[in-house]
Amino acid sequence: MWKYYPELLERPVPRYTSYPTAADFNADIGSRQLEQALADVRLCDEISLYAHIPYCDQICWYCGCNTGRANRTHRLTAYLQALFAEIDLVASRLNQRGRVKRIAFGGGSPNALSASDFKALMSHLQTDFRVDDAVLSIELDPRSYSAEWRDMMAEVTMDNVSLGIQSFDPSVQAAIGRVQPLDMVTDMVVHLRGQGVTSLNFDLMYGLPGQTIDILKATLEQTVRLLPERIALFGYAHIPSLIPRQRQIDDSNLPDARQRFDMAAFGHDFLTQAGYQPVGFDHFALLSDPLGQASAQDVVRRNFQGFTDDQSRILIGMGASAISEFPNLIVQNEKNTGRYRGILEKGKLPAVLGIERSSSNQRHGAIIEQILSNGLADLSPLGGAAAHATSLVPYINRGLVEITDEQIKLHESAKPYARSIAATFDEFRGQTVGTFSQAV
Repeated sequence: MWKYYPELLERPVPRYTSYPTAADFNADIGSRQLEQALADVRLCDEISLYAHIPYCDQICWYCGCNTGRANRTHRLTAYLQALFAEIDLVASRLNQRGRVKRIAFGGGSPNALSASDFKALMSHLQTDFRVDDAVLSIELDPRSYSAEWRDMMAEVTMDNVSLGIQSFDPSVQAAIGRVQPLDMVTDMVVHLRGQGVTSLNFDLMYGLPGQTIDILKATLEQTVRLLPERIALFGYAHIPSLIPRQRQIDDSNLPDARQRFDMAAFGHDFLTQAGYQPVGFDHFALLSDPLGQASAQDVVRRNFQGFTDDQSRILIGMGASAISEFPNLIVQNEKNTGRYRGILEKGKLPAVLGIERSSSNQRHGAIIEQILSNGLADLSPLGGAAAHATSLVPYINRGLVEITDEQIKLHESAKPYARSIAATFDEFRGQTVGTFSQAV
C-alpha cells in the first residue's frame, strides 16, 4: 500500500504529456515553423498521425477536452471540409516522405461523425499518406455507437479501441453528466470483440463526485469481468475556472485529497492483483498486449495520448487544437473551430502556438519522460545525480527515490509522487504560469 505524504502533493503539477508543456507554448511559434519541420522529415522517418474530432453527441460535465455539441449537420460538414484541407496541406509538405505507422482518431468523439463521413476521413488519409499497414486506434462513446457505426466497424479493422467509461455507478454517472447503462457497454464490448478488436481500453476515473472506495471497487470488478487489455485510471481534475462546464458538478460532494489518494492506491493494488501490468502512474495493461509488453521491457513512452508503446518521434496532429510534436518543435493548431476553418480557407497550416525545443529542453524532457514512463532515468546529461540531490531530498528521505551512480530510480511506492518528482527537472516551473491538476 502506498504511503500518504500530503506535503509532497501540495503543489499542482503538469501531467507532462509533452515537455515543454502546453502552458509554456507561445504565439511566436506557428505555421512557419511547422512548414520547416515537415520539410525536414526524411523519407525513412516513422510518423504517427492524429486526427481530432472536436464534437460529441452529448457533453459530459467533467470533460476538459476541446469539444462541442454535434447537433448541427452543417457544422460537422464544414469542419470535415477544413480537416480534409489540412490533411492535403500536410501531405503536400511531406511530399511522400515519412512512413505512417500509426493513425489515431480522438476528440471529442469520432463517432459523433456519421459512419459514412468517418469512412471518407479514413479514405482521405490513406490516399494522401504512405500508410504501411498502420496501427489504427480510435476513441468511441458507447452512447453514440449507432447501427451504422456497428456496420462500419465490420469494414474498417481497428487495432485499438478506447471507451470512455469513467464509472459504472449510476449515481456517479448522473453527477458527472454521463449516463450509460452497463448493458450498453457490455453489448458494445461483445460487438467489438466480434469484429476482431484485440486491444480494448477503458478510461476510468477516481475522485468523482459522490464516489467512494466501495463504488470504485464495484466499477473495477465490473471492468475486470469485461477484461479490456488496457485500463487508464485517471484522477478527475476539477478546474471550473478554466472549464466552465464543470460548474455543473457539485464540488461540495467531491472526495478530499486523502480520499483521492486512497482511491488511486486501491485501484493500483486491485488491478495489479487482477493480473494487470502497471504502466507509468495511471495506466494498466495485460502482458499479452503491446503496451503491457513495452512496460515489462521498460520502453514505454509518453505523448499527448498518454502512456504508449508508440516509438515514433514524429507525431503530426490535425484538426482544431491538435498538437504536433517533432524532436525540436511542438506546435498546436487553432482551438476555435471557426477560426481554424478560416485559416485553412486561406490555404495556410492552422498552427498558432508552440515552442521550439532547445537541446536543454530535449535533455530535460527525456528525463521527465523516463521518470514517468519507466521509473528510471540517467541523470548524466543534466550534470549527474549530485547536481539534483538537494531537490530530491524529500523523496529520498521517505524511501521513494534511490540515486545510484548517475541514475534516479523510483521505487514502487513512488508512483503517486511521480509527477511531483518529474517536476523537479522542469526548467519552466516558476517561469510560466499554468493552472495544473492535483498530482493525485
